[in-house]
Amino acid sequence: MKTLLMFMGLCALLWHSSCTSSKGEENEEANIKFLVTSPVKMDTTISVDYVSQIHAIRHIELRTQERGYLQKIFVDEGQFVKAGQLLFQIMPKLYEAERQRAQAEANFAQIEYLNTKKLADGNIVSPNELAMAKAKWDKAKAEVTLAQVHLQFTEIRAPFDGIIDRFHVRQGSLVEEGELLSHLSDNSKMWVYYNVPEAEYLDYQSKAKTQDAVKVSLLMANNKLFGYPGVVETIQADFNNETGNIAFRATFPNPDGLLRHGSTGNIRMEIPLQNALLIPQKATFEVLDKKFVYVVDKDNVLRSREITVAAEIPHIYVVQKGLAENDKILLEGLRLVRENEKIQYQFLAPNSVIAHLDLYAE
Repeated sequence: MKTLLMFMGLCALLWHSSCTSSKGEENEEANIKFLVTSPVKMDTTISVDYVSQIHAIRHIELRTQERGYLQKIFVDEGQFVKAGQLLFQIMPKLYEAERQRAQAEANFAQIEYLNTKKLADGNIVSPNELAMAKAKWDKAKAEVTLAQVHLQFTEIRAPFDGIIDRFHVRQGSLVEEGELLSHLSDNSKMWVYYNVPEAEYLDYQSKAKTQDAVKVSLLMANNKLFGYPGVVETIQADFNNETGNIAFRATFPNPDGLLRHGSTGNIRMEIPLQNALLIPQKATFEVLDKKFVYVVDKDNVLRSREITVAAEIPHIYVVQKGLAENDKILLEGLRLVRENEKIQYQFLAPNSVIAHLDLYAE
C-alpha cells in the first residue's frame, strides 16, 4: 500500500512539472516579438553586367604577296614589334634577277632614246621616231619600278606597332601568294563589344542626350575589375532580329598590355534609379522560382504575397510590383511562422534597416 502511494505521488509530480513546462513554453512563444519593417523609396544605383568580347583596336592578318620559299623569320611569336620592322623574308633571288633584267632593258632603251634624239636634232629622223623611242624608254622604266615592287613584296614588314601572334608557317616552307603567315595586334587600346536589350538601349539613348560620355567598367575573367575605366563610343546600326539586342562598343586604354585580343569578360554599367522601392533580400523566400514576402495586415496576421524583382543589389532587392511603401513585411524568422498566423512584432525604421543590413543578416 505504501509503495502504491509513493508511485501515485511521483506520477502527480511529473504531471504537474509537464504542465508547468508546457505552459511556460506557450507563454514564451506568445511573448516572441518578430522584427518587421517596410519597403523604402530612395534613389540608388544598380550594376548591370553584360557578356563581352575584347578586341584589339587594330588586328590584322599578315599574308604573303609573292610565291616563294620563306627564307628568314626575324621575330618570335608574342614579340612586340615596331612599325616598319622586318618580320619575314621570302627568298628574293628570282625577283632580284627580274629587277636587274628590267634595269638592263631600261638602260638599253635610254641609250636608244638618246641616240635617236641626236638624230632628230639634226633632222635625220622624224619626230615620230623620237616619240616612239621615248615611249619605249618610259615603258622600260615602268618595268623597273614594277620589278622593284615585286622585290619589296618579298619583305613583310610591320605596318604599325603591335604584338605578333603565333606563326602559321615555318622557315623554309614554300608559301603561296596570299598565304597567312601570322597576325599582328595593336593592343594599346581595346574595343570591347557587348549586346544590350532594346528596352535598355532606349533608356540609354534618352539619358545620353543630357549626359557626358558614359563610363563603364570591365570585369575580367578572373572576376577582378580592370584597372582603367572605358567609355561607350559607338552603337551598332541595326538590332539583331533573333535576339532583340544591339551591339555597343566601349574603348578601354591598355597601357600595361594586360588585355589581349580575343579575351572575354563582362562590361559593368552603373544605372541610376530614382525613387526605387527597396527591401532587404533576407525578407523574401522562394516557392517554385517565385519570390514572396510575409505582409503583416492590420490585425497583425501574416499574409504571403508574391513580388516581382526588377534588380538586385548586395543584400537588397529593387521591387517592381507586389508591394507598396506603407506595407509592413516580416524581416526575420520567416522559417518560424506560417501563413495566416497572428504575431507580435517590433517595427524597425526601413532607412535604419537598409543602412545596417549586415547587422541584421542571419
